[in-house]
Amino acid sequence: MKKSPMTAILLMVSIQLFSQQIDSAEIYFQKGIEQRTAKKYLLASNYLDKAVRFNPKYKEAYLENGYVNLEMRKTDNAIANFSKVLEIDAANPQAVNELMQLYFNYRQFSKAKEMAAKCNSCLNAEKIVAMCNFQEEDYGNAVKGLLNYLSKNPQDPEATYTLGRSYLEMEQFKQAIPYYTKAVVLNEEKNMWAYELGMIYYTIEDFKNAVVYFNKAADKGYPKKSDFTENLGYAYMYSGQTELGEKMLMELLDKKPGDKEMLRDMAEVFYQTKMYDKSLGYCQKLMEMDMKDGKALYQAGLCFQKMGQKDKGQAMCDQAIELDPSLAGKRQKQMTGF
Repeated sequence: MKKSPMTAILLMVSIQLFSQQIDSAEIYFQKGIEQRTAKKYLLASNYLDKAVRFNPKYKEAYLENGYVNLEMRKTDNAIANFSKVLEIDAANPQAVNELMQLYFNYRQFSKAKEMAAKCNSCLNAEKIVAMCNFQEEDYGNAVKGLLNYLSKNPQDPEATYTLGRSYLEMEQFKQAIPYYTKAVVLNEEKNMWAYELGMIYYTIEDFKNAVVYFNKAADKGYPKKSDFTENLGYAYMYSGQTELGEKMLMELLDKKPGDKEMLRDMAEVFYQTKMYDKSLGYCQKLMEMDMKDGKALYQAGLCFQKMGQKDKGQAMCDQAIELDPSLAGKRQKQMTGF
């Protein structure tokens, strides 16, 4: 059956219009590229938007518009453009890679892992999956993935730190230490990493190393707030630098006088380090604040016993238990040796 002249004319017009649309899309695409090169990102995005209006299947225009929006920190627009690319080309490695990173940054970890699974050619896909597992508190799989990734990329500071942090979250402190130590060397500006390493050493009672990394953190700008000063002060005291530690803690006490818990802790530190006269001094401060402070009186009694005045010390402990019956449990532990 022959086509009517009108049908043939309409077909030719449609072909011409389609061709014109493609030509217009290409023109606007090129203008968008030129403006991106000139770093005029808003204008570039406008041209690229026009390009896809003329050609809704223009994959390259969506991709370029995604990059332009990233330059403008318009991440929602960037995600929309890269997603359009995947509607046209489901396995496009550039769009998948960008979406993987964007979803991770947006803390959409399941979507980030979905993109990583599609991107065999993405160099950091394995790392992203492991980092997502860490963020989702799946520390076992995070460790497995990070160990595998670091076997091929041993100088990655973020992955090294995250591996150490994964062990820390599992309370495997000794396994965490070598990775924290390496991470601090790989990126010396991360003062929080150094501080966390100091806290790990503090937790396992390696106070000398705790002092080293607390100070390293401070040297790199970690804020010397009260909790930092308190931890460093106690670390100094437990590591044998009692004068320096006491000085730091006394400066804190000047800022918040009447802090009974700090006074109590200092009495305990001096008791544990066998400086019984110093411990007694802090017990005395507590009892001056409250003569019915059974805990302070009991601590003082223990000090006198250690100093050879057993009867006096025992009497003080008995008096302390009358003031605070809960202290009877401490006596039981002392008698049984536990």
